[in-house]
Amino acid sequence: MSRQRSLEKIAVSEYVSIGELVRLTGSRYSTLKFYTEEGMLPFEQEEENLTRRFPRERTVARINEIQELKRQGCSIPEIKKLLHK
Repeated sequence: MSRQRSLEKIAVSEYVSIGELVRLTGSRYSTLKFYTEEGMLPFEQEEENLTRRFPRERTVARINEIQELKRQGCSIPEIKKLLHK
C-alpha cells in the first residue's frame, strides 16, 4: 500500500484519487463512488485495471455543485440532467 500524500500536496496536485477527494471534500467514499458510477464525476483511467485519476479542481467544483443541488432538494436524476446540459 502506498503512503498517503499530505493535504498540502493534494491541494496543489493536478490529479487526485477518490480517497484524496474524500479527504478534500469531507464526502463519503461510497457517495463519491456512486457519483462516479453514475457518470457525475469526470475522471481519467489509462487502462481498465488502473486507478481512476480525477482532475482535482474540476472534480471538487463538481462535488460542490452536486451538494448544492441536493441542498436545494433536487433528486439524483434531476442533478444528472442539470449536470449534462
